Amino acid sequence: MPILLFLIDTSASMNQRTYLGTTYLDIAKGAVEIFMKLRARDPASRGDRYMLVTFDDPPYGVKAGWKENHATFMSELKNLQASGLTTLGHALRAGFDLLNLNRLVSGIDNYGQGRNPFFLEPSVIITITDGNKLTHSSGVAEELHLPLNSPLPGSELTKEPFRWDQRLFALVLRLPGMAVPDSEQLGSVPTDESAITQMCEVTGGRSYCVRTQRMLNQCLESLVQKVLSGVVIHFEKSGPDPPVIGEGHPQPWHSCHKLIYVRPNPKTGVPVGHWPIPESFWPDQNSPTLPPRSAHPLVRFSCIDCEPMVIDKLPFDKYELEPSPLTQFILERKSPHMCWQVFVNCSGKHSDSAHPFGYLKASTTLTCVNLFVMPYNYPVLLPLLDDLFKVHKLKPNLKWRQAFEMYLKSMPPYFLLPLKKALRMMGAPNLISDNMDCGLSYSVISYLKKLSQQAKIESDRLIVSVGKKPPQETGIKVKNHSSALSLAHRRDFKQLLQGITGEVPLRLIDMNFKEFAGFQIALLNKDLKPQAYRNAYDIPRRNLLDQVTRMRSNLLRTTQKLIRGQDDDYLHSIPVGQMGNYQEYLKMMPSPLREIDPDQPKRLHTFGNPFKQDKKGMMIDEADEFVTGPQNKKRGNTGDLNSGTALKRRRSMSPLLRRPQTPPIITNHVLSKGPAGTQGQQGIIKPIPLHKGKYIAVCVLMFINIVILQFKITILCVCVCVFIYSCDTKLNFQHHQCHMILQKSV
Repeated sequence: MPILLFLIDTSASMNQRTYLGTTYLDIAKGAVEIFMKLRARDPASRGDRYMLVTFDDPPYGVKAGWKENHATFMSELKNLQASGLTTLGHALRAGFDLLNLNRLVSGIDNYGQGRNPFFLEPSVIITITDGNKLTHSSGVAEELHLPLNSPLPGSELTKEPFRWDQRLFALVLRLPGMAVPDSEQLGSVPTDESAITQMCEVTGGRSYCVRTQRMLNQCLESLVQKVLSGVVIHFEKSGPDPPVIGEGHPQPWHSCHKLIYVRPNPKTGVPVGHWPIPESFWPDQNSPTLPPRSAHPLVRFSCIDCEPMVIDKLPFDKYELEPSPLTQFILERKSPHMCWQVFVNCSGKHSDSAHPFGYLKASTTLTCVNLFVMPYNYPVLLPLLDDLFKVHKLKPNLKWRQAFEMYLKSMPPYFLLPLKKALRMMGAPNLISDNMDCGLSYSVISYLKKLSQQAKIESDRLIVSVGKKPPQETGIKVKNHSSALSLAHRRDFKQLLQGITGEVPLRLIDMNFKEFAGFQIALLNKDLKPQAYRNAYDIPRRNLLDQVTRMRSNLLRTTQKLIRGQDDDYLHSIPVGQMGNYQEYLKMMPSPLREIDPDQPKRLHTFGNPFKQDKKGMMIDEADEFVTGPQNKKRGNTGDLNSGTALKRRRSMSPLLRRPQTPPIITNHVLSKGPAGTQGQQGIIKPIPLHKGKYIAVCVLMFINIVILQFKITILCVCVCVFIYSCDTKLNFQHHQCHMILQKSV
């Protein structure tokens, strides 16, 4: 399950434009998308995990970590902006800490118990930067320095901030601003000469100097091929050189950082192995702490040929080496039977002793070089096991047992468990007792358990902090470079202001422009983004006049109101995406006053028409009447005007139904709580004059309306009569039944 971490340079220098018309940051975003498309062609990419880290201050630099999905990763990638410093060292440290977050929790590093190549989380860190100077808050650095202090618990157990399954690659963008003649030739992309190149080589990766878009695509295709499952080992020659065959070779094969491929099991997809690579120290039960180890194990190889013994059913691990000068040198000797033993210094019981744990051997077809990992000090163990199965027939004598006990004492204690498993597979399960000791002291074991708990807490804290935005500055603070009295505290400050404005002659001798003790340019409106220009040349040319106006207004202001220049420009300037956001405007409004009459239905304010009424409490009849408020469903005395349940009604007639012959008086009958005699006319509506041509049409409409109304009233009366007759018939029938029952009872 490879982890692909993209470290994107978000410094201000990434805003420079190339000959393609796009900025470096746009090219970096496009490169990430192209890489993901190329990687998707491989079926093994289904288990990939993508992370995104920028040059922002930690923990705000982590945009997508362990819990974020692919959609969040793409959204954060598209929203990146270049505005900051080139803090490459801090960003790299934050990226490595993010990758190492769960290693102590899962125990994958196996401190003090040997290095298992099949316990790995293959990670590829791809940095995309412009390769400019490394700027930070205290100045400009010429070399790349990673901070030594890390908030991650257990980081002191490894000397370097990275691990042996993490490799760093860098795409250094060197695209020019103007188009150049296309004179490039297809071939290997050269290595860049920036500060990050050395860091890439230390981790087993490399850097690419990208000058054109075609070179960028070529580098991305090469990086896709680098996503492999494996660990990096530092191989170093020990002893004399082998006999020279043919022409002499340079010496880069003597020492190199190269990857060994750890192939996963095709059935389960998980790497499987048996034997660890020894530690560079002997575990001591009396030692209260563990010595820190290097990220890459230093494996030495001897150029003396040997012929290892082979035993049936004895498990071994086989790892293929990445092409390197060492593999090329071994393959050129064209000897598939040649074996070079490998060992780790100080891995034995004595400080100067080291026994072989495997060997390097070319494949039979001379196409690659493999590293075979065997039990520790296998030249002594293999003859003993051969005698056990062939001579003693699994019934060893006392002499064999003494020799086997001496071998177990010279072997690191963390090899006992894999050796017991191997003997069980071979059919000899009782040669090693069950009371095995791992060789670590109680204090070291308890410390490792404590580190696992602390790492879990730190992991949860970092996961929660991912996605949070850095706090915005509320003002621009000016540092005090002198202890003298500042201009703002001088008694003649008003005269100095008059000199600045030109009202009186300016005396430059009395002014010291470098003294601003405690001065801060205020920005009372938190919604306005401060323009923290440290350098006048950073101001765009088109904004120079506006910026000078704002600075003058801010300097000469005498009240605590907002800056005038910013008020005039930004007060009514709203982005298009925020237009129509009426809810946010309502949140800023003061709370409304209490209604005068709480019985009246509340009017809901809607955007666009504040007079729109709620239709839920409205009931409209055929005569254009509507009754608002709750409806009284009880049948009662409606003529009682003093009852508290009386309805409040308002009548409104259409203008077309009003008679123009007599001045109509339309009264809004409101049922009040007072006596009935106080009810009167509430409002008079003046008649609306109608033209003669429309008189006939109005009369026809009135006649039709009256006919329809009379027809409805007639139907209603018939229904009432039918209802009364049915009720009377039912009562008579019930009365007759009761009379018959009484007669029978008598």
